Amino acid sequence: MIPEDLQRLLPARAVLSCLGIATGGGFLFSALGLPLPWMLGALCAVMVAALARLPIAPAARIRPHTVAVIGVLLGGGFSPQVLEQAAGWTLSLAALAGFLVLAGGSVMLFLMRVGGYGRETAFLCAMPGGLTEMVELGADRGADARAIVLAHVLRIVIVIALIALWFRVIEGHEVSGVPVAPDGQLAGPRDLALMALCGIAGLWLGPRLRLPAAALTGPLILSAGLHLAGLVHGVPPAWLVIAAQIVLGSVLGCRFIGATLPEMRRSGLLGIGATFIALAIGLGFAILLEAALGLSRDQVILAYAPGGLTEMSLVAVAIGADLAFVTLHHVARLLMILGIAPLAFGLFPQSAARLSAQEGGEHDDS
Repeated sequence: MIPEDLQRLLPARAVLSCLGIATGGGFLFSALGLPLPWMLGALCAVMVAALARLPIAPAARIRPHTVAVIGVLLGGGFSPQVLEQAAGWTLSLAALAGFLVLAGGSVMLFLMRVGGYGRETAFLCAMPGGLTEMVELGADRGADARAIVLAHVLRIVIVIALIALWFRVIEGHEVSGVPVAPDGQLAGPRDLALMALCGIAGLWLGPRLRLPAAALTGPLILSAGLHLAGLVHGVPPAWLVIAAQIVLGSVLGCRFIGATLPEMRRSGLLGIGATFIALAIGLGFAILLEAALGLSRDQVILAYAPGGLTEMSLVAVAIGADLAFVTLHHVARLLMILGIAPLAFGLFPQSAARLSAQEGGEHDDS
């Protein structure tokens, strides 16, 4: 029997062990010169620890605060010039809806035909975003929750790795994920205080406004507003952004706790196939939009990539892409998915077996 005092210490020790492993992974990837080292290094190190069944736990309590740091950083990409350019993004935002339908439908068919997934599970796995919402949607319809979680987590991991490697190896960009102040201008004490206020107030405001990815978008909106108004200049210090990436990578790596190697092998192969399908379609849209609208192909690839808003925005920071363009498209993607996916999913007829089970449960209750 473990004493109560020791039981309370175990979760804290597991979290500290997780953060220690994540930090070591970040330093290793940085020393090797790999792209997006602090997030990818932390993620890979913790993922290996999770699969090895080491006693680790995610730093769930501090995650919203680290996400807020990234939100404030992304808000710094909004300048007064952004408002002049935003009108030209209407068509690319409209095309984004077409991309989601085409990519989501193609991945769904792939998972049904190749993976043998049921219709509901394949649909929820194919949606490029909204992990929690997709799991909740499938809970009452008999969808495979474990498959949905692994599909979404692996999609993000694979997209981060492929996109980071693409821009480092093919495009030749320095993909460090560390922010660089515009024109070498460092944020002064007043700017840092206002950015901290954006983070604190945004964490409180985001959930109350029911914003998607509230811990990120709340601080982002406030930071963007102050940067657009010219009241704040510069970005959060690099060490703080690095620390935030380590925490975020460790939390993502902890998603693999409890996964088995056979499960990972099957889900991983399907995840690679599904991700290549979505990225290939995204590349096609990027080429078309570059030719039709003169948009930067790199920026459209990042804006359409089915990875996480936070992670893709960090790549945009690293290569000097238009942060406002990338961030706005990812927020729009989340809004489209969260608004349309439940409606589309509700149109699926329930299987006879599922209906029978529900009717049996109703009779038992009575």
